[in-house]
Amino acid sequence: MEKCKSEENKNYCNCSYEPCERKGICCECIKYHLRLNEFPACFFPSDVEKTYDRSIEKFIEIYQDKKKQ
Repeated sequence: MEKCKSEENKNYCNCSYEPCERKGICCECIKYHLRLNEFPACFFPSDVEKTYDRSIEKFIEIYQDKKKQ
């Protein structure tokens, strides 16, 4: 198994929750958020991510609207 590239991943992580201990550790982040019935920050545009509404419903709402445009 390949070693986690957590430092490299942090360059692309748009999570604005600063004390997050999973930042850059994508496998742990995804597992954590799915357990809460939500998606991680990287699934959302940065302006939406900052609202901390990472619900699946919000994800659908955002991308449904983009599809209509």
